Amino acid sequence: MATDLPMGPQLEQIHGEIRDNFRALSNGFQRLDKIKDSNRQSKQLEELTGKMRECKRLIKEFDRELKDEEGRNPPEVNKQLNDEKQSMIKELNSYVALRKTYMNTLGNKRVELFDMGAGVSEPTADENVQVASSMSNQELINAGTKTMDETDQAIVRTQKVVEQTIEVGTQTAVTLKGQTDQMGRIVNELDTINFSIKKASQLVKEIGRQVATDKCIMFFLFLIVCGVIAIIIVKVVNPNNKDIRDIPGLAPPAPTRRLLWAAEHFD
Repeated sequence: MATDLPMGPQLEQIHGEIRDNFRALSNGFQRLDKIKDSNRQSKQLEELTGKMRECKRLIKEFDRELKDEEGRNPPEVNKQLNDEKQSMIKELNSYVALRKTYMNTLGNKRVELFDMGAGVSEPTADENVQVASSMSNQELINAGTKTMDETDQAIVRTQKVVEQTIEVGTQTAVTLKGQTDQMGRIVNELDTINFSIKKASQLVKEIGRQVATDKCIMFFLFLIVCGVIAIIIVKVVNPNNKDIRDIPGLAPPAPTRRLLWAAEHFD
């Protein structure tokens, strides 16, 4: 920690905020070792990640202010300030590597090689090199292998989902085809029944017409028979009625029969 560096007010304020965040990070990781509950550890890591994001932002702001003051400072002062900036970057990278170690211990599945948390801009090539240099080759290999394994597992799960979807689609198509065939048979049967009903209706109408015709004929015959019977009755009851002609085949009245009998015997 260089407190005797010649800085402007703005640069000194930013430098102080960065050092305050570094102290908070150091104390936070010390407390993290004493926490046994994994959920509390994850929450503590999230808070420390927020501090690291803030440090990254302040270091970038420190670099901008340093470039603004570079023309007003002697070369040796600029060199000291640049060394201080590099020292702060290395210290931040050490906390980033420490965070990754704790995340691997907790089994966090979202481990990435150069992750500084959500909402952070993409790191530059120099920062990636500096972060990677703080990790050992074995750690890099393990992180890459783990990421590849997770990708393979995700691909396998996706393939299974696709196969299940295809199977369900095939079964649905077969079921729909069976239902369509059944509906076709039902429609054909309904058409046959409808045709039979129409044919039966026509047959009933024809029978009804025939029955009506037979009834009319029988009714007229009944009237004729009744008329003949009425004439016979009237002729028998009133034989002298000249308005009623003799019916062929009917015997003449009684007086006429007597006259005929007398004429035969007279001869």
